[in-house]
Amino acid sequence: MFHLRIYKRFLLILFNLLLLSLSTHLPYSPYLTHSTVSTAPPRSTHSTVSTASTALPHSTYSTHSTTLRLTASTEAHAADWAPPAKSDEPFTGPANWGGTGLMETPTARIMNENRFRFGAGQVDPYRYYYIGLSPLKRFEISGRVTEVIGVTASPDNPAWRGYGNTKDKAIDFKYKLIEEDKYAPALSIGIMDPHGTRLYSSQYIVASKQIYPFDFTLGFGNGRFGKVPLPSQDEGFKIEMFSDTKQWLKDSQFFGGIQFSPSKWFSLMVEYNPIKYEKQTRDPAQKKYFQNPPPSQLNYGLRLKPFEWTDIDVTYQRGNQFGMNLSMAFDIGNPLIPIFDKPYVEKPPKKKSLNERIVEALHESGFSNIGVRLNNNELWIEAQNDKYFYTTRAFGIIIKILYDLKPVYIEKVNITLHDNGIPIVRLSTTFLDIHELYNEKMTLGEFLRLSDIRTDSNKSQGMEIHHKKLFKYALKPEFKTFLNDPSGFFKYRAGVSGWTSFNPWPGGSFILELETYPLNTVSTSNTPLSRPVRSDIVPYLKQDVVLGQLMYQQIMKFDREYYGKLAGGILETEYAGIDGEVAKPFLNGRLFVGLSGSVVKKRSVDEPFQLKKDDWKEYYNTCFLNTRLNIPELETSIEVKTGQFLAGDKGARLTFTKFIKGVTLYAWYSFTDTSIFTDSSNRGYSDKGIGVRIPMRLFEGTDTKTAYNYSVSPWTRDVAQDIDHFTNLFDYLGRDTKIYLDKDRNHLYK
Repeated sequence: MFHLRIYKRFLLILFNLLLLSLSTHLPYSPYLTHSTVSTAPPRSTHSTVSTASTALPHSTYSTHSTTLRLTASTEAHAADWAPPAKSDEPFTGPANWGGTGLMETPTARIMNENRFRFGAGQVDPYRYYYIGLSPLKRFEISGRVTEVIGVTASPDNPAWRGYGNTKDKAIDFKYKLIEEDKYAPALSIGIMDPHGTRLYSSQYIVASKQIYPFDFTLGFGNGRFGKVPLPSQDEGFKIEMFSDTKQWLKDSQFFGGIQFSPSKWFSLMVEYNPIKYEKQTRDPAQKKYFQNPPPSQLNYGLRLKPFEWTDIDVTYQRGNQFGMNLSMAFDIGNPLIPIFDKPYVEKPPKKKSLNERIVEALHESGFSNIGVRLNNNELWIEAQNDKYFYTTRAFGIIIKILYDLKPVYIEKVNITLHDNGIPIVRLSTTFLDIHELYNEKMTLGEFLRLSDIRTDSNKSQGMEIHHKKLFKYALKPEFKTFLNDPSGFFKYRAGVSGWTSFNPWPGGSFILELETYPLNTVSTSNTPLSRPVRSDIVPYLKQDVVLGQLMYQQIMKFDREYYGKLAGGILETEYAGIDGEVAKPFLNGRLFVGLSGSVVKKRSVDEPFQLKKDDWKEYYNTCFLNTRLNIPELETSIEVKTGQFLAGDKGARLTFTKFIKGVTLYAWYSFTDTSIFTDSSNRGYSDKGIGVRIPMRLFEGTDTKTAYNYSVSPWTRDVAQDIDHFTNLFDYLGRDTKIYLDKDRNHLYK
């Protein structure tokens, strides 16, 4: 009876709010027209967030006969609250498990493109940890870990003694098939956990219609939302919606709900939850917690939004459980601190030669290995960009310096940017065009059409070099996590690493890297598998002090943009040997093609300068054909590495990369012949993982080329493994090709 009174009171409140909304807000739906209404602009994407709020006056209305008329103040506030047309805001908060939705069920809404979200929630007996992002318009990916509180993982297996509660990893996808319009709802398709154990898997189709400030949702799905749970899939992907549509229709059930958002600061939610917990027999929670159906299939929630980037859900679910969900969301690539680099100002007196003035200005602005030569009225500049993330920005800094120095007798200007003496990109223009650009008599597009940008230069001009940078070094904090080992779900190494390189001649580098981990909890109850190339890495990771690299590397650039790399020595934590690669860009950088290979031997665990003597294999060799298709229009690339991997398995690894304002997201999946493995863990397995590369310019308030990489992948398997490379030629080429230099043109002139 207590629960029934709660439901009745909640529905009464919701009904009253519905009447109030219809009388004050309904005419201001973005899909209706009214001569006095202007819809609110899209949310700001500035890097600074204001947390101040202003109290909103009460909505008022006056009546005449049977016609409702909004007062001016209500019109203004309705316009303030209403989202932009065709926007999913403000209905893009996360469900319990991290995907955009209500509580247990999804909606057709999608996070804004290039938006990232992370959070945690709990509704007993489930605890969720999740991340989500929208790398492409109308497409959303979520990853989650579901912990079942009070249910120990493999209690009868001593190897799992330190693992704790049962935990399940999953990845979910959602794509919006149809955008919402004035009459038709948004329609999305969702694929939840199509791979592996599939404990909480489903495939669903869902529609959402916004009648602001309400959002109505109706969906239909199988598996977790259906009549019976889905079976395990192990390797590969299974989507019954496509493979057996008739069975999917038979097993699916309806779900739905309403979200009411009278203010951008809070929302009320109610949903019908179709999950038959007592029949989800593959759910580890079922046996202990769900012998009988829950008291109710209605869930209620309050979603608070104290800041633009924060959602806090307080919910009452299943008729007997209170829940909490906290998430934070950000636009990927927006600096937390606005990037500002103080312009160079020449110090008096100006009695130096033009060459000396240019060298000093470039050095003060973040360049090294600088050469300047004046040949008649033609100026040649060579410099190494040590600071600017985008090459076009480095060019922009140099031409702005030349404009400020005003060398009036200069006609033609040639600027070559190089990396350790290897010419990468050359910009040829005239000083007159530079002058016209900065006096706004010429657009950037006109300037670039009159200029010449070349990437095929491979020879230096042989000029005197100033501010030589023979040594490079970096010191950075390290925090490496190791997840889901039977001996404990969360293991880590925390410390610091530092590397230095001596660069005596063009392209040549002697490299030393040391790592120390005063905090190190890495261990495993697993044993090396049948052909161990990575499943035996734990003893290396348990070392608190590590000689990570001690090697020589030579990079070369030949005619017609052929690149080569040869490296030898201690190449990484586990392997030493030689590593080689050749690569070439085609179609102005649209396509990269290359060959690579290595011959390596395992290092001794306890002796950093010795090689392992009792290994199962004397030498390991790899050989690959590498291709990368760049799609700058979508800021994506697709790379395929085909050949023989470390353990001898042959096949391919596919890597998908998305570039968002300097942040690089990537994911990979392998297809190899695993019949050479005799153990069940490797046989039939596909290596996979995700990663992110984050530029530090987002946090430092100044431009920098430094970026940190973090990836997640299985660490005790041997399928489709390669050595770690200090330099990968495809990444070395990066965005320094014509097709990307044109894409990055706006960074040249600010």
